[in-house]
Amino acid sequence: MRGRHADSYSMYKRGSRDHIINAYDYDKEQVRLLNGVGKDIGNPPWKRSFPYILLATLSSFLFGYHLGVVNETLESISHDLGFHGDTMAEGGAFVGSLFSGLIADGVGRRRAFQLCALPMIIGSSMSATAETFWGMLLGRLFVGTGMGIGPPVSALYMAEVSPAYIRGTYGSCSQIATCLGLIGALFMGFPAKETEGWWRICFWASLAPAAILVLFMEFSVESPHWLFKRGRGADAEVVFEKLLGGPHVKVAMAELSKSERGDESDTVKLSKLLCGRHRKVVFIGSLLFSLQQLSGINSVFYFSSSVFKSAGVPSQSANICVGIANLLGSLFALLSMDKLGRKALLIASFSGMAAAMGIQAISASSLFVSSNVIYISVGGMLLFVFTYAMGAGPVPGLLLSEMFPGRIRAKAMSICMAVHWMFNFLVGLLFLRLLEMLGPLLLNTIFATFCSLAVIFVKKNVLETKGKTLQEIEVALLPPGELLQLDSVKVHN
Repeated sequence: MRGRHADSYSMYKRGSRDHIINAYDYDKEQVRLLNGVGKDIGNPPWKRSFPYILLATLSSFLFGYHLGVVNETLESISHDLGFHGDTMAEGGAFVGSLFSGLIADGVGRRRAFQLCALPMIIGSSMSATAETFWGMLLGRLFVGTGMGIGPPVSALYMAEVSPAYIRGTYGSCSQIATCLGLIGALFMGFPAKETEGWWRICFWASLAPAAILVLFMEFSVESPHWLFKRGRGADAEVVFEKLLGGPHVKVAMAELSKSERGDESDTVKLSKLLCGRHRKVVFIGSLLFSLQQLSGINSVFYFSSSVFKSAGVPSQSANICVGIANLLGSLFALLSMDKLGRKALLIASFSGMAAAMGIQAISASSLFVSSNVIYISVGGMLLFVFTYAMGAGPVPGLLLSEMFPGRIRAKAMSICMAVHWMFNFLVGLLFLRLLEMLGPLLLNTIFATFCSLAVIFVKKNVLETKGKTLQEIEVALLPPGELLQLDSVKVHN
């Protein structure tokens, strides 16, 4: 498999103590490109890569749709089938996320997208035709498996096919697509209470975007990073030409070859990710996703209907308000990701979420007595959703796909997403019980504390990746010993 690297771009040899890289025929022109002179040609046109990004966002749309499809239809489903809750979808998502890295590395990003959509098609069909409670649960388990595969693969693909200067904007498209999926499921479910069996139509409707993803991904480009790692350097060059244009191919290939130092095998064991030299960056990613879930975002969605109902707002209007706040925050992230940077957005986002949870806690306290307290609570809730969507929602997936080295990117992302789903499940399972035991004042204070801890954690541990190539980020995160080793590498013509 790796023999083709020698024919195309790089050949690795292992000495007794040092790894010596004989890479990519580094003539004077290529060294000039790597030193940045080649950047004088400007940025590649964004229109070349945008259609592939747009197609990839269908997986995020499906993710959002299946998250929200049960919300408006749950009453009708429970009446017909006795279906309560949606923990099977979360369980399936946990399993899917665990295997997403193996799938993405084994069959490629394009095939992984198709394998993400297929269980959603199967599961949606089973749910739409279910006549029993267990039939619905089995269908949701299939759907959840696809939901678990989709987000990490989408983050990987977008990071690896996007030009560096616009990668943040493209990454934000996933969050917007998720919002549109949630809103689409919301509007699709409105007739469910008046029209018998409408909930089945809601599940059938999700087959269309899933089928489009499966079909058109067949004609999409594969990740050049994955192709290069599999020894298909010539194919990677062809893909770069499609994504970036001819003048940028040499720069991209030189950067890609520079990052492939050949000091690891293709297979990275789980023990090396958790206990080896990559443990710090995997720990950062896992903790970032944990803090995202411990911030209280699930509690907002669980508690929003009752808070809005207390203010005299119907549940449908409440869900629309939350959806609009989510969409506006995502649009802000889209416009700001490549201008303000990932780290700045995360700090601003978690800070705003801490303030919003503080408002929620104060409004629930006996110290704050006012006839307008419920409107203050509603305002705090919408502020929380907006600030979450502008940073804590879209940034972690994009940031981690940038920070993880290419050799471990897929598997490390799958570990972090599994942690995400585990905490998502635990918070959802324990929220109502904790609310009864602790009360809204103390529980919201705990959530605000986690948001504040997230601000401190981001400031101390997160690297700003704005405008950097994936290879530049990888070099910046190398341990000091490896960085010295890389600097002393001998490059042979």
